[in-house]
Amino acid sequence: MVEKIPFGDFAKLDMRVGEIKKVEDHPNADKLLVLTVDLGEGDERTIVAGLKGFYSAEDLVGKKTIFVANLEPVSLRGVESNGMILAGVSEDKSVVKILEIDNSMEVGTRIS
Repeated sequence: MVEKIPFGDFAKLDMRVGEIKKVEDHPNADKLLVLTVDLGEGDERTIVAGLKGFYSAEDLVGKKTIFVANLEPVSLRGVESNGMILAGVSEDKSVVKILEIDNSMEVGTRIS
């Protein structure tokens, strides 16, 4: 079991419904995809995710899923990532599934 955290730590996460608008292969990494995402803020964000091998670009474009929106930007193999997509990962890491949201949820909806 992982360490328990106080509710206040969880409450710091800004999780939102986002829509994947564009997907490209990462230019410097075999397992990463570069996602262009609409989180309802007016500007789209770039988020780098280790989904290659589990999803194709065609599988992801247009999907609504949950993103952590308030992570500090990080450079992943030379591409700045401004958030994180949430996914379930099997214990042996052979299966990765993004958390999909039905289309009735508006982009930008906060998850709590």
